Order: sequence, then C-alpha cells, then structure tokens
Amino acid sequence: MAALDRVKVLVLGDSGVGKSSLVHLLCQNQMLGNPSWTVGCSVDVRIHDYKEGTPEEKTYYIELWDVGGSVGSATSVKSTRAVFYNLLNGIILVHDLTNKKSSQNLYRWSLEALNRDVAPAGVLVTNGDYDREQFADNQIPLLVIGTKLDQIPETKRNEVLTRTAFLAEDFNAEEINLDCTNPRYLAAGSSNAVKLSRFFDKIPGFTERKRFGGGALKSLHYD
Repeated sequence: MAALDRVKVLVLGDSGVGKSSLVHLLCQNQMLGNPSWTVGCSVDVRIHDYKEGTPEEKTYYIELWDVGGSVGSATSVKSTRAVFYNLLNGIILVHDLTNKKSSQNLYRWSLEALNRDVAPAGVLVTNGDYDREQFADNQIPLLVIGTKLDQIPETKRNEVLTRTAFLAEDFNAEEINLDCTNPRYLAAGSSNAVKLSRFFDKIPGFTERKRFGGGALKSLHYD
C-alpha cells in the first residue's frame, strides 16, 4: 500500500473528562468498554478523506494523541508532557459538561500546548471573563468537545449548554457535545459528524501552509 501522509492532533483536557473514550469512539466507532487512566500519552489512528468527493480528495492518517495528566501539575510534569506537543497540527479540547472547572481549565491546556503557559489573569475564568486576544494569532485548528451530555437532566441541559457555548467562541472553534458511550452522536450525516469532518479538513490545509515555514508533513507506510 502506498505511503499516506499523517497529521498529529492533540486531545487535551482534565483527567476524567473522557478523552480516552472519545478517542476510541472517533477511531473505532464504538464505545470503550473499560476505560482507564492515561499515563503519559496514548495514540490511536483515524483514517480521514480530506475534501471527500472533490478533485482535491486525499486520504490521511490522523494520529490522535490522548495526553494524560492534570493542568495543575508540577513544573517537572509539565516539562515531561511538553515532548508530546512537538509538531502538532491540530488540537481537540475536551471538557466534562457536568464539571465547570474542566471547562475553565481548557484555557490553561491550550496555553500549555502552544508554549504560552504564562498564566495571565484572563486565563483563570470565573465569570466568563477571558482575554481572547491571547489566541488572536493562533493558526492551529481547534475543536471543542463537551462530554457526558447524557448525565445532564433534560431540564438543565439548555442552561448548561448556554454556559459552555462561550468556549467555542473564545477559541474561534466549532463545538460538539456528546455522550462518548453512544456512537449515534457521531452518526454519518449528523451535524456533529459534519463539524468533525470540517475540523479534520482544516488540518491538512494548515499543515501544507506550515510546510513552507519549515513544518513537516510525515508519511506512514502500512502494509
């Protein structure tokens, strides 16, 4: 089989938000039966047809890097984790819809991954205040995914989704909310599936632009 280009997407968020379950769902299209804590980093691969159905269609391997740990880790842990942030092509930010703190911590995760972990006051969101100028020059494609939608009572769902909607706006990204144990949330043709495909389509385009500035687009050989 011919070599296929690969791109690297980080999956970031607090421990316990369901990153491993999400990655398994994205790559295997099924729920993860027995999720466990991720130590270091776990990588899975998804095949994506870039600009499917057009003359520009091309197949890519998308590596999803599920990075473990806590955003509040000691400096030594962050330094170790930094090795996973090299040559990234996209970021999926994952938060637990039932845990407000995990939503707020997405700002810190993104800053850490983008090597801007200076922790300015605007990053610690308490009442929705956030200095979005910190990401004004970011060109790396981002996607925000909220998990555990099934655990929010119908009577409170609108309230919670309204509260978290500002995340996508701040990151200039699209937002997907789902239950990682139910593949129907990413069923073909659904609005979530369209958003996901749109996000993955941004990555090769970004990567090609990056190559002219010294970035690398790598190839994998699968027999």
